[in-house]
Amino acid sequence: MERTVPKPVLARITELCEQYSLPDPASEQLSGLLLALAGEHAPTAVGDPLEGVDVHIADALSGLAVEKLATAQTIADIGSGCGIPGLVRAAALPASEVVAVEAASRRCDFIRETAANSGITNAKAVWTRVEEWGDRHAKFDAVTARAVASLPVLAEYAAPLLREGGVLVAWKGSPSAEEILACRNAALELGLGSPQIVKVKPWKGGGLRRLIVIEKLAPTPANFPRRAGIALKRPLGS
Repeated sequence: MERTVPKPVLARITELCEQYSLPDPASEQLSGLLLALAGEHAPTAVGDPLEGVDVHIADALSGLAVEKLATAQTIADIGSGCGIPGLVRAAALPASEVVAVEAASRRCDFIRETAANSGITNAKAVWTRVEEWGDRHAKFDAVTARAVASLPVLAEYAAPLLREGGVLVAWKGSPSAEEILACRNAALELGLGSPQIVKVKPWKGGGLRRLIVIEKLAPTPANFPRRAGIALKRPLGS
């Protein structure tokens, strides 16, 4: 039997589309995305559309509070997992090019299939470790990451991909002062500015989110990123 999105979820999607002035196709695309995430083999712990519409969709859309992300033409979503926030961003910004970078082939296949089935034509998935993805250096207006790694590690992953003036936007709950300080120190080595914190509340009753926004100010030294796995083992800035 063909699955359908429950009416309360459709109403919530409509509310979000109006809140963020999303284009007309976005409602259907986001509905298709939620149905895919509710599938038995979807790589997410939150499959129920009633929960996912906020945990996945509203949370991802909260990044539009960052102007440079909302106006980005080229976006890389690193460690994309189930395609969040990348696929949501692609639906919200149809004139942009969104690339989901994921090291697990099964998840890449899921992202590709979900994008195709949801009618999201401006997103694609690349199966690679971000440290080894060398052909797109300094080409992105924005890099996004949700639940991927610590801020110093994300800064090292993102810096080589960003053009000067581009931004890294990382979704965080409540990063410690130590993590912010380590990120600030790492940023100095990578050609990045100091991390800025944008507080958002994606939905009523949900927790406060902090978007960590880091602008690229200068070219990243050619020795970054270091080879695969080193950033996690020996983070910069500590």
